[in-house]
Amino acid sequence: MDEQISRYLPLTEATAYILMAVVEPLHGYALMQKVEQMSQGTVRIGPGTLYGAFAQLEKEGLIRMVKEADRRKSYLLTEKGKTVLLEHLRRTELLVTYGRMIAKEM
Repeated sequence: MDEQISRYLPLTEATAYILMAVVEPLHGYALMQKVEQMSQGTVRIGPGTLYGAFAQLEKEGLIRMVKEADRRKSYLLTEKGKTVLLEHLRRTELLVTYGRMIAKEM
């Protein structure tokens, strides 16, 4: 795995949901709602956490601001962000696959 990508892994659960949500342009409030819906209510991201995450993810080049209107900034996943997210999902899939195998043996 590319060292540039591995430095971002593993993603936290909240970060993974944020990156999955911004495959389409979203502003903060819409993203909070989407994450809650995607996670079936198990993950809730507050405004302070979200805007801190936006700043960090933008600084790292994983997301970019694509629109600003009425004090609402919309963000979108970058190519680098897609690569990181896909690698995270691959690793998570391995974990789930082996976890299911072990669970059957218990």
